[in-house]
Amino acid sequence: MENIGLIAGNNRFPFLVAEEIKRNGNRVICIALKEEADPDLENVCDKVFRISIGKFQRIIDALKSENVKNVITAGQVKHVKIYSAISMDFRAIKVMGSLINKKTDTILKTISNEFEKDGMHLMSSCIYLKHLLSPKGLIVGKKLSSNENKDVDFGYKIAKGIAGFDIGQTVVVKDKSVLAVESVEGTDECIRRAYNLGGENSIVVKVAKPNQDFRFDVPVIGLQTIDTLIQNKVRAMAIEAGVTLILDKNEVIKRAKEEKVTIFGI
Repeated sequence: MENIGLIAGNNRFPFLVAEEIKRNGNRVICIALKEEADPDLENVCDKVFRISIGKFQRIIDALKSENVKNVITAGQVKHVKIYSAISMDFRAIKVMGSLINKKTDTILKTISNEFEKDGMHLMSSCIYLKHLLSPKGLIVGKKLSSNENKDVDFGYKIAKGIAGFDIGQTVVVKDKSVLAVESVEGTDECIRRAYNLGGENSIVVKVAKPNQDFRFDVPVIGLQTIDTLIQNKVRAMAIEAGVTLILDKNEVIKRAKEEKVTIFGI
């Protein structure tokens, strides 16, 4: 039995990872980020430390106190937290001061290096959830028309382009026009903005980065995503197959089917 570290952000992702870690016979030592993590994580993890995002040394010390060697990050941490007035300890200030920019990849890779300095290895966020990765082809819903497939192809190229620049991983398109490009606001807000600009029957395309680091920031959809699609009258969502996690997959498919929303793996 091994103590696996789990650094938990928001939503369902950390719960599913914790459950799978335990199903594999290991213990879950959770760092529940105060600004993001659900208090109910205490019900599924073996030990929980509630620590602020900015207290980097406390996070390291907590994991080391439990003899953690392998760590998984799971759950969203809103990018705007980087720019908020959170209280940072000296190590966090030092890490942030060393950054050449504040792109997501830059920040997370620098943090990963800090864990390595203390003898801890960051594992792929998907390592316990490979069964939830998107298949290729129609997952649920009505088949796309010829024009809708053209929108998917158009959106895929745009999405891969912005993902390559670490801007975002989602675009919303309609009639081969870009309605919205994801940035720090996240996928749900991007979809809402697109609806305000272009109305119903848009196509959402979500991809991985060209050189996706699966230790963090992997593409994820779940029930909250489906609800956002429904509320904003989206026609279909295309997600990159083999690299996008579908959390609560059976429930997602059931809800999308009921509401006649198409999900497609590209």
